[in-house]
Amino acid sequence: MSLKTFKSYTKTTRGTVLIDRKNLWKGKAYKPLTSINRSSKGRNNLGRITSRNHGGGHKHKYRIIDFHRKTFGIKGTVERIEYDPNRSCHIMLINFENKERKYYLAPQKIKVGDFIENGPNSEIKIGNSLPLKDIPTGMDVHNVEIQPGAGGKIARAAGSSVNISGIDGNYTVLKMASGEIRKIDSRSLATIGVLSNPDQKNIKIGKAGRSRW
Repeated sequence: MSLKTFKSYTKTTRGTVLIDRKNLWKGKAYKPLTSINRSSKGRNNLGRITSRNHGGGHKHKYRIIDFHRKTFGIKGTVERIEYDPNRSCHIMLINFENKERKYYLAPQKIKVGDFIENGPNSEIKIGNSLPLKDIPTGMDVHNVEIQPGAGGKIARAAGSSVNISGIDGNYTVLKMASGEIRKIDSRSLATIGVLSNPDQKNIKIGKAGRSRW
């Protein structure tokens, strides 16, 4: 992804820096994997405003992401890469050989038409999900489970990843982006690669209206 700047016609455009999304899917989200995402507008369960200034904003549907990656032994193809208004990284729609479709978090360097696989016997390549014990030391991974079978919780934001530093008994030693060292059960699943859209941190919205949209 590249950054997009504008000619300084106004005070707003002078400082605006956005992400160029020309290579992403232009159509709507895959409808069976979407659900209603109603804004709370700052109200509690009694309908009373408890957080001020939370109104407005654009309507958007929630994309149901599969963080568990339990479809083992079946190859899937990257059908398209999409923008997701609910998270900072991009997502990809995977079409499996059994005609099932799922949304996964999209890592960098993944392309439409690439093959994806989950499970212990998967190939060591970007986008594949394996148990930590089967991933070589030194690899960058994302969407890491804290407990086996609980679904990915660690490293899910744009441009994020953690590094596998080594093995300690039944645990894998992970080095977080902050420099913190953590031990995670080696049976936990993780996905190889660094997440997409690393330029998210360089966005300058330029005006309050864009934030309100």
